[in-house]
Formats: sequence, C-alpha cells, structure tokens
Amino acid sequence: MSAQLQSVGAPAAEGTPQARQLLTFNVGEQLFGVEIHVIKEIIQYGAVTRVPMVPAYIRGVLNLRGAVVPVVDLLARFGNTAAVPGKRACTVIIEVAQEGMRQDVGILVDSVSEVLEVDAANIEPAPGFGAKLRADFIRCMARIGAEFVIVLDVDRIFSLEELTRISETRLAA
Repeated sequence: MSAQLQSVGAPAAEGTPQARQLLTFNVGEQLFGVEIHVIKEIIQYGAVTRVPMVPAYIRGVLNLRGAVVPVVDLLARFGNTAAVPGKRACTVIIEVAQEGMRQDVGILVDSVSEVLEVDAANIEPAPGFGAKLRADFIRCMARIGAEFVIVLDVDRIFSLEELTRISETRLAA
C-alpha cells in the first residue's frame, strides 16, 4: 500500500483561521490531523532498522528509494508507551522544515482515516490546557461535526537537528 499525495497550497498564516485540507489518522484512541501540504506519501508500516542511542520515540530508519528516513512513534513522542503496530499501521512520510532545513520524517500511525476539507469557521485555536500532549505540539483544533481533530504542528514536534543526525546514520547492509 503506497499513496502519493500532492502538495495543496501553503500553510495558513499563524493566528489566522483559514480553510485547511487535513489528513486524519488515529494514534492510540485519539484522532489527529496534519495539513496535507506537508505530506509526501503514505506507506504500509514495515520493518525499520533500529539505530542505537536515539530517543525512545525514534523507531529507527527506513530506506525510501535510497533516502534514509527516520521513523517516529507518535505515541511514544507524546509520552506514552511505544505503539504496537497492527494490520492497519502506516508510515506517513512528511516534510519537516525548520531554519531553512528540510527533512523527510516517517510517522507511525495506527491507521489513516481520510482527507478532510475544513472551513475556516470550524478552525479553533490550540487550547492552552486539557489535551494529553504539550500545547506547543498543537497547531489548531478542527471541528468535525460534534468532534474535534487535533491538528499537529509537525515543525514543533520534531527536532530537525536530532532527526538530521539520525538520518546521517547509514543503513546496515
């Protein structure tokens, strides 16, 4: 299972609610979303090569058409125990950008739900409390009917310095 996704538009300006296209996915019991413009592709979760002496939330690296891509366990990154990948587990390949640097990162998710178009009227600012993860990891909240999707701020969740160091590690032959 592999799906290529096209970049759609640019990110919304900080503090300005705008319509957004989101890819939604499940991690643990929670529904999350990321803005579709950061997504490069979705692949079925497979074996990753473990890398010694990295944070517990780094599952390892995978070889994606010759590129070394670190794979992050979001459940562990959010302070929980490591995920146990099931049949529907996927790796969502995203592009993280910080200080002019770009890095592809794989995030382990339990399952991918759907792509949603969310109107600006249904975008709420990130709450300062109440979520089970750090407030700075949340870009905004998207109201879908009576539910909310937590839209993640991928540039804040991942440290590019740390991920770049890991991706420079060569895959074992």
